[in-house]
Amino acid sequence: MIAYLLLINVISYGAMGRDKALAARGKRRIPEKRLFGLAWAGGGLGAWIGMQSYRHKTKHPSFTVGIPALIAVNAACVYALWRWVIA
Repeated sequence: MIAYLLLINVISYGAMGRDKALAARGKRRIPEKRLFGLAWAGGGLGAWIGMQSYRHKTKHPSFTVGIPALIAVNAACVYALWRWVIA
């Protein structure tokens, strides 16, 4: 589970950086649905760190509220899985 979470967060972080680079060059972007999908799949923290470090999507309310909400959902799911495996 730890390896999966590390991988999905690295991918989410990279997707934010890639989308920012594509935006700067005026090229076709990564769909917001895909960025949210990565965050939903466990990469919320990586997406948030990517938003902050690349200063990307920080003025979009759907991201400034949605990504922290998904971090909370990710944390709750990890906690529930951890408790289920240990118990």
